[in-house]
Order: sequence, then structure tokens, then C-alpha cells
Amino acid sequence: HVQLVESGGGSVQAGGSLRLSCAASGFTVSSYCMGWFRQAPGKDREGVGAIESDGTIRYRNSVKGRFTISRDDAKNTLYLQMGSLKPDDSATYYCGADPDDWGCTPGRNFGNRGQGTQVTVS
Repeated sequence: HVQLVESGGGSVQAGGSLRLSCAASGFTVSSYCMGWFRQAPGKDREGVGAIESDGTIRYRNSVKGRFTISRDDAKNTLYLQMGSLKPDDSATYYCGADPDDWGCTPGRNFGNRGQGTQVTVS
């Protein structure tokens, strides 16, 4: 049973940083395509970034250089380090996972996802 639990959201001032975590269970993070996406009220879902099982990482253009995805295989956890945050980054952030690396891009519509964690940048 795949389970994803996000944490680390909160409120931060513009220019600040946050690190989100996604604790995974029921599978091994190093064998899945995983990623982060976000959704703000009244807006479409946006893919933030994705990491293939081999460690290849892709980001949406607007977060390149500011956000970093990483994976701790020993802890079976995915991270999203966010820096230089802007008000436009405010959203609920979700972690996603799929067993298939095909199409492992920020825009992927993950079949497994967590409950989300709120990020507010003011």
C-alpha cells in the first residue's frame, strides 16, 4: 500500500526558505518516479519537479535555481528545498509517486499522492 505524507509547510516572508519532506511507505523511493506539484486556490495544478529512479531531476522553469529536489534512500523520503520564495509560490504542495519512469517530468499526473502541505509566502 503506497502512502505519502508531506510535512514542512508553513508561512514565510518573501525571499525566505522552506524544506518540505515527503515520507514514503509501501515502496522504495529509489525505484519510483517521484515529484512535487502544487495548487493554489482557483489555479490549475502546476508540476514543480520530478526525479527518476536513476536520480535524473527535472524542474519547471520558474523554480530552476531556487528549488532543489533530493532523495534520502535510507530514510525513504523525498525533499523539496525551496529558496528565494515569492508570493506566487504560495500553494498547497503535494508529493507524487509512480512506479513507471516513463514520462517522469514536472507535468506528470501522479497516480499516488499525499495529502499536501500548505506554503504561504507573504
